[in-house]
Amino acid sequence: MDLSDITRPGVVLPVKVDPTGVDGPRWREAAGRHWRSPYRGWHVPAGVDATDPEQRIVEAAAVLPSGGAVTGWAGLCWAGARYFDGTGRGGAGWLPVPLAIDNKRRLRQQPGIELCEEFLAPDDVIVIDGLPVTLHARSVCRLVRAARSLEDRVRILDMAAFDDLCSPAEVEAYARASLAGRPNVTRIWQAVPWASENSWSPMESVMRLAWLQSRRALLLVNTPLFDEGGHHLITPDLLDPIAGVAGEYDGAPHRGVDPRERDLDREELYRDLGLELITMMNADLRGRERFVRRLAAAYQRARGPRRTGGWTLTPPDWWVDTSTVDRRRALADREREVWLKRQRPVA
Repeated sequence: MDLSDITRPGVVLPVKVDPTGVDGPRWREAAGRHWRSPYRGWHVPAGVDATDPEQRIVEAAAVLPSGGAVTGWAGLCWAGARYFDGTGRGGAGWLPVPLAIDNKRRLRQQPGIELCEEFLAPDDVIVIDGLPVTLHARSVCRLVRAARSLEDRVRILDMAAFDDLCSPAEVEAYARASLAGRPNVTRIWQAVPWASENSWSPMESVMRLAWLQSRRALLLVNTPLFDEGGHHLITPDLLDPIAGVAGEYDGAPHRGVDPRERDLDREELYRDLGLELITMMNADLRGRERFVRRLAAAYQRARGPRRTGGWTLTPPDWWVDTSTVDRRRALADREREVWLKRQRPVA
């Protein structure tokens, strides 16, 4: 591809050796300490951050043949997905940049890239800031098909929907229309029924799956509660409105609020509303058994005498529902600023 087409601010485009030194380093300069070579024949200044996700993507794109595209996590990252940064689970290690090059073109495998050699139709490719990437649904399908655990697949679907790139239904529709018969495509069918369009963090997805796998429940995701006057009270990460059990993941930062003070205030509010609160801790990620035991205890306590009422799921007329990808896409920019600010990760 022609790297000069890329218009994304903040990235440094790789260059080839230029004997004149005008458009790139001379041979001797390229071999020196002031330049590095991410891929065969391409060079960037040594001071350019080699760990920045978008920079990694641009460097890998230098070897893309005509008709190829960036896909997987890299395609979603380039499109603005906040939870696809090219790191392994838990932020461990760097994932290779996946390149879709169809099943006819051959590239030499190099460290730092993953070659995805499958049929690639022209309609499967879009261009964002000059870089060809696969359709968001195809990028998600690539990740889901490669993920071995149901938990990972559900988290991928949830986080793609979080940034409104594609809903689980759109991913399934694309897979059924374009990927039938491909290896591991059944992993998509298995994961979609567990996915949500309204999960706000990867750990919420983990908690929801552990909850649903341990017991059958009507589980609402980030559904706001209101008082009888139509005032917003609280939005639990998860809620079983029939049993009266709410769930929160402990680990999300909140700007300007002491975490323990915030937690105590929320616990008191849940008690006042007659809801039993169950919290998933960071330590629960090493094994789900502790969380499942506490969840069972919360359900047992919820069966006892408790205050009921004081809240409703029925929103007032002024409330804007943002629980689906389609609804969020329909918002104007100013409405997104107002209604989606709670979903933004805190810097």
